[in-house]
Amino acid sequence: MTGSAISLRTVEETAPALVSLYKSAGISLRKYGLEGGRAAVYLVLDYSGSMRPYYEDGSVQALADRVLGLSAHLDDDAAVPVVFFSTDIDALEEISLAGYEGRVTEIASRLGHMGKTSYHAAMDAVIDHYLDSGSAHPALVVFQTDGGPVNKHAAEKYLCKAARLPLFWQFIGFGNTRSAQFDFLRRLDELPVPSRRVVDNAGYFHAGPDPRTVPDPELYDRLLGEFPAWLAAARGAGIVRV
Repeated sequence: MTGSAISLRTVEETAPALVSLYKSAGISLRKYGLEGGRAAVYLVLDYSGSMRPYYEDGSVQALADRVLGLSAHLDDDAAVPVVFFSTDIDALEEISLAGYEGRVTEIASRLGHMGKTSYHAAMDAVIDHYLDSGSAHPALVVFQTDGGPVNKHAAEKYLCKAARLPLFWQFIGFGNTRSAQFDFLRRLDELPVPSRRVVDNAGYFHAGPDPRTVPDPELYDRLLGEFPAWLAAARGAGIVRV
């Protein structure tokens, strides 16, 4: 395929405030040899109690806007499924170019109690949605959290089993860079191949205590940096067939 899934003109007409993000994402896609490629894009958002400040200051909404700007290049339905999770799944919603402004903040405002952090519940929801969608394309899952999971064994198990599916999990941490909360994510990123998983299907980077200050080009580079190597390995293993 050549060209972006959604044209610049369509973005200009439908979501003009996203044009700069769309252009920045396009530069990163070209840098990593992904221009013209297709992938389903998912966004997973931590809705645990410690995340409240990041919803209130707009950090989560800003991430959603940036992911939508990237998705417009990769996914022709111009929509991103969004999984809100804490102890269990709090919501499975969708954001799209039409009517995206403030939508994540609005959804979160009506979800109620903010629980604990169950990665495996969110991963299960993404896997089910992807399989039910019947998509032939691989998927890039942007998985945001501000800490480790309540059940580390379950999270590892899900990630390893999911390695046989055309899903790449790009974890992004919000919070203090030195926090031990993120040691588990670093460990997930480094789980051995092939003894634990058939391919390396995850990446991780830290966005710091104020994720909004990460420049757009840097954010997109970090979201996409490990995706091409996974695509090559997954195609070589017959996991991705397009």
